[in-house]
Amino acid sequence: MSKITTCLWFKDEAEDAANYYASILPNTRVDRVTCNPADAPGGPEGSVLVVEFTLLGTPMLALNGGVAFEYNECMSLSAECADQAEVDLYWDALIADGKPEQCGWLRDKYNVPWQITPKVLMDIYSAPDKARAARAMRAMMTMVKIDVAKVLEAADGI
Repeated sequence: MSKITTCLWFKDEAEDAANYYASILPNTRVDRVTCNPADAPGGPEGSVLVVEFTLLGTPMLALNGGVAFEYNECMSLSAECADQAEVDLYWDALIADGKPEQCGWLRDKYNVPWQITPKVLMDIYSAPDKARAARAMRAMMTMVKIDVAKVLEAADGI
């Protein structure tokens, strides 16, 4: 495990969430489930406490904390996508029973915020041509799911 690992807090759905992500996303798997050694705020002795899982190749934790906290936009999982096919794959998988938001953001069925971001978008933003970047940004701001072709058209002034 890396020294820094994102930990997602769930009331009592940590294992369900990790299994869900593993069932819909590539390079995702449940690695280890740790149960409560004693009654704790997260649940009774023997219930799932922590799930270590790999999410799109990144180590993660899911914790059953026993109390429901709402996620907000101050934290999101950002999935960098190589192309439109990958944007579509991640978006379509995560939006099921979830909710679309603006500019490539969505909330999955556990209300976890995600940014589904094509790599080319970040490449355009960081390139020296600021006018091109501004055109791409304006186009992206009108979208829900990012359409790579339309962003590129806008960036190129087409």
